[in-house]
Amino acid sequence: MPAKNKNTAREWFNTIFYGALIAIVFRSLLLEPFNIPSGSMIPTLHVGDHIFVEKWSYGYSRYSFPFGSWKLWNGRFLAREPRVGDVVVFRNPTNEGQDYIKRLIGVPGDTVQMINGRLHINGVAVKRENPRPYVVAMLPKSLRSVGYYQDNMSIKGNKVWVNNEPAPFNYTIEYKSDRFCHEYAGACGVFKLTEYDETLPNGVVHSIIEATDDAPLDNTPAYTVPENHFFFMGDNRDNSADSRAHVGFVPRDNVLGRAWFIWYSHNYYAPMLALWTWGSKMRWGRFGMGIN
Repeated sequence: MPAKNKNTAREWFNTIFYGALIAIVFRSLLLEPFNIPSGSMIPTLHVGDHIFVEKWSYGYSRYSFPFGSWKLWNGRFLAREPRVGDVVVFRNPTNEGQDYIKRLIGVPGDTVQMINGRLHINGVAVKRENPRPYVVAMLPKSLRSVGYYQDNMSIKGNKVWVNNEPAPFNYTIEYKSDRFCHEYAGACGVFKLTEYDETLPNGVVHSIIEATDDAPLDNTPAYTVPENHFFFMGDNRDNSADSRAHVGFVPRDNVLGRAWFIWYSHNYYAPMLALWTWGSKMRWGRFGMGIN
């Protein structure tokens, strides 16, 4: 091979190698992007939100790096403790191929229990107040332009209107394929829930939504969080697979970082180059929104 071709090949290799190395270091040590695939953290996070996660927040474990499931070592370095109320990304202890995002509710030694839909921590009911309507709309994609109409409410694109005025309540809108809504008819529709302000024992205030106070996870045993583990729950209390269900207690090493802010958000998938979809797809008001 001529020297010129060898040099060109070497330059391409070096560019790809060092570019990949920089990306791996950046994602492992600083910021890692995640997208929200489910509604378990509504109203804080919506399906289609793309977020950055601070990898330095709680230090680093083997899961902070590629091939963490190889179990090359245990423990954390530069470790810091998360606080109750943080929105955290962690590796699912029951399936190491999945990353979950939930809110930290219990730390080692805490006892957590749901009684009639109310969260109790260490035997004390957590304050839940200011009930107001909340709407979750999961609609066929074909309706995003023509709109959905029910009684005095209409939904079009990213907006909900009541009596031809902007809705006086919070909501989230997601569009699914028409095929999905046909096959899973019960999953699509407009669902009316209740939003509350919840105040955790350390003073952190955040929003939750509830469909009812008598759902399967609204009455649980008392869970005492063991050493080196955490207890997580979704803000969408009746639609979240979390520590009350199969996820269970999450080992400290499985914590990846704290959710920081939303850098991009859309209500259904369409190629970015399809500029004509941006008007009804982009949730412009969520761009740059901090996560609390």
